[in-house]
Amino acid sequence: MSIETKDGAQHFMRGFVDPETVARYSDGPRRFVPGLDALHRMTGLLLAERAPADARVLVLGAGGGQELKALADAHPGWTFVGVDPAGPMLDLAAHMLGDQAHRAELIEGYIDDAPEGPFDAATCLLTLHFLDEAERLRTVQEIHQRLKPGAPFVAAHGSFPQAMGEKDLWLSRYAAFAVSSGFDPRQAEAARAAVATAVNMLTPEQDEAILREGGFADAALFYGAFTWRGWIGHA
Repeated sequence: MSIETKDGAQHFMRGFVDPETVARYSDGPRRFVPGLDALHRMTGLLLAERAPADARVLVLGAGGGQELKALADAHPGWTFVGVDPAGPMLDLAAHMLGDQAHRAELIEGYIDDAPEGPFDAATCLLTLHFLDEAERLRTVQEIHQRLKPGAPFVAAHGSFPQAMGEKDLWLSRYAAFAVSSGFDPRQAEAARAAVATAVNMLTPEQDEAILREGGFADAALFYGAFTWRGWIGHA
């Protein structure tokens, strides 16, 4: 699958194959995403409401392995198929999983490269904002097709008001949180500028509508933290 994004977003994503970026990745998301560890824990709890003890879980955007590790630690009977377009990030995921790496099949690619399933559950964390609106909808539909009826799906990504003035305010808060977490202020400002110009952010209302149109008619917000939102829905 080719990700149809702005040229800037393609450039932004190329950082995930840069060795220096990959080496620094593990600590980065926690400095930009408030409550990331709690988001991973909540994701596991929401999936476990319907997923069986021996669930097979699709993880789209699995590079880095943080959610894989959190889910594997909390649910020892689950196995995973992790998909990500960046091979070096999948290597990092395997390293993160350590002696649990045998529980995850890691596939370099996009949603079209994922097995047909059916899966007992699925996640897509910190990923969908890299896709434009049409490709985001198609990806959600493809996830839905790979799930058993009633299976849970958790999505969380950048999503915040986009009106003039509001967008700048929320992006300033995004950068301020990173700085307060110990991130270099100049790098935080560069990240803010990259998100403003190169990432396909939508409003929470638009994102929820995409999830519902993609097959998750009961999609409901469960997480909101500055510029981030998360939803739970069922196939």
